[in-house]
This record gives sequence, structure tokens and C-alpha cells, in this order.
Amino acid sequence: MAAVSATCLRFQPLFSQSNKSGQAAASLKPVAVGWAKNTGFPSLKASRFRVSCSAKPETVDKVIEIVRKQLALTPETELTNESKFAALGADSLDTVEIVMALEEEFDINVEEESSQNITTVREAADMIDKLVQEKSGGGS
Repeated sequence: MAAVSATCLRFQPLFSQSNKSGQAAASLKPVAVGWAKNTGFPSLKASRFRVSCSAKPETVDKVIEIVRKQLALTPETELTNESKFAALGADSLDTVEIVMALEEEFDINVEEESSQNITTVREAADMIDKLVQEKSGGGS
């Protein structure tokens, strides 16, 4: 499991309507770099860029089930990989209770430092898969 977060340039794909074979063609448009006078720094539009290895679908489903139960969310409330606990109404105590429920369900121990960095379903699922893998690999 790997996750990388960084600040980067934003490139947006431009789609032409179709090429000769009738299939959509894509290209990237680079961001122009402009230099502001007297500052010496490039004027760039930056955004968050994330590359991550997805957790197992069954892990994500179980995390969603636990989050839904801990926060008493209705079945109509949409939960996805990118659902943020805070956006779902979770405060810090709710997040601690979610982590405790995840520890119990997956029979893992989450370090306090790691638990403070969990803000989305995906982050929780990725962390769980990593800890379960370490636990099973460490017991050999």
C-alpha cells in the first residue's frame, strides 16, 4: 500500500469530439509559466495531487459499514472512498470511536500518530490493509 501526496501543476485533459476512427482522442494542455515582475517566483496554479494504491474493495466496504454505524448515518447517505469524516459530521471523538471500531473489526492496533492522519474512508482502508499485511507478514 502506498500513498503519496504532493503539490503539483494542474493539467487538464482536452477531449476532441472524435478522431477519424470515431473514438475520442485526448491530449494534455501544459500550464504556462509566467514570471511576475520583481518577485522572481513563477506564477503557477498549484493543486493537491494524490497517487494511491487502492485498498481491497472488501476493506473499503467494511470501513464504510463501520463509519455508517458509528456516525448513525442513514442508508441514503452516500459514502465513497473520498468521503471525509468531518464532512459527514464527525468530530474528533467520533473519529477516535471509528478507529477503535476498525481496530476491533480487523484485529489491528493503530498508533495514535497514524490515527490522527485518517480523514477519509480511503485513508482508513489503506492504513488497515497495510497494518493487516504487516501483521500477517510479521508472524511468518
